[in-house]
Amino acid sequence: MTEFSEISAEAVMADAGRSLADRYRALLLDDCLPFWFPRSVDVQHGGFLHCLDRDGTIVDTDKSVWAQGRMTWMLLTLWQTPQLHGDPRRADWLQWAISGLEFLQRHCFDRSAAAEEGLGTAARMFFHVTQDGRPIRRRRYAYSEAFAAIANAAYFGATGQADAGVLAMDLFRLFTEMNFQPGRTPAKFTETRPLIGLAPRMITIVTAQELRRQLGERPELTAWIDRSICDIETLFYKPELRCVMESVTPQGEISDHFDGRMLNPGHAIEGAWFILEEGQYRGDERLIRLGSAMLEGMWERGWDEEFGGLFYFRDVYGKPVQEYWHDMKFWWPHDEALIGTLLAWKLTGASHFLEWHCRLFNWAFRHFGDSEHGEWFGYLHRDGRRSVSLKGNLWKSFFHHPRALWKCWQILTGA
Repeated sequence: MTEFSEISAEAVMADAGRSLADRYRALLLDDCLPFWFPRSVDVQHGGFLHCLDRDGTIVDTDKSVWAQGRMTWMLLTLWQTPQLHGDPRRADWLQWAISGLEFLQRHCFDRSAAAEEGLGTAARMFFHVTQDGRPIRRRRYAYSEAFAAIANAAYFGATGQADAGVLAMDLFRLFTEMNFQPGRTPAKFTETRPLIGLAPRMITIVTAQELRRQLGERPELTAWIDRSICDIETLFYKPELRCVMESVTPQGEISDHFDGRMLNPGHAIEGAWFILEEGQYRGDERLIRLGSAMLEGMWERGWDEEFGGLFYFRDVYGKPVQEYWHDMKFWWPHDEALIGTLLAWKLTGASHFLEWHCRLFNWAFRHFGDSEHGEWFGYLHRDGRRSVSLKGNLWKSFFHHPRALWKCWQILTGA
């Protein structure tokens, strides 16, 4: 396991981030990865067990379909990383990923619903299944499909299996249809006070980006990225308030009620780095400015000046928030902000982004980290005290944290 030590902006700039890059690589390969593997591999039924306590003890054998897709994608991403081509564990990563894909294919698609709706290879997916793959829960919204799409795209990129590439695109089309075709999915809010959400647009961007990375340029993917960025910029981003709304009316107005006033700093910062990455890919300074401005506003809204760390929810007008966990510190917003602040610094050279990154790194690894068993705890009280010893559940798996470690390492090495 990796012992924690603080970083500073001065030290990072002194060696152009080389030491920090090495640090992120070590945190990924020596601290995070060994916590999850091989213990998470279900050798009996396939796929991954991911509901784990502090020391890796399994506390629940149920499986999140999100986790099966996300963990498969993460393993295949490591397998494809050029700097890791000599790693002796690489063959295991591919085999474990195949196990995840096979479990998804055998157990996680709602084939009966697909037959009723006349769908082809892409069917609606479950959210929660038993260890041996019997369905437990569906969800109204379609996100399992997006994570299965990136897993299949990564498998195509790793092996050239044409069927995986076809399925990835079919799942992406199903995801966008379910989220954006009027009437396709029952609305969360009635016509009395309709709201639309930031999350589908964010996930459309990052899913299309990953499919483009693995499958190549496709006008369909570019069109969805353009549409989603346009929606975020024109409907959800409020430059006059320096914030990104979590939900707005279909016309982009703020609904002055609990749900309509809610800000989720982690979500908005995650969306900001997706836009920053698109700006980098296209060489588009306007997108880089947009992503940077979104990040700046939501950092200011989200950072807890008294105790440190990022609040989970805030109210756009500073009113009380109804969710009781609003001031807790969850792991994933901190992982997304690590990526966002570092990428913004690399793309703009603005020193405050690096200073924020170092402040965040020091707070997050001091409070979420576990030098004895590795990985991060998932949930802290506002003052940084641990709320629960869990390191994995139906929401937390081998995804946000390893993705952040991998992504920061790649940003610093220019990969």
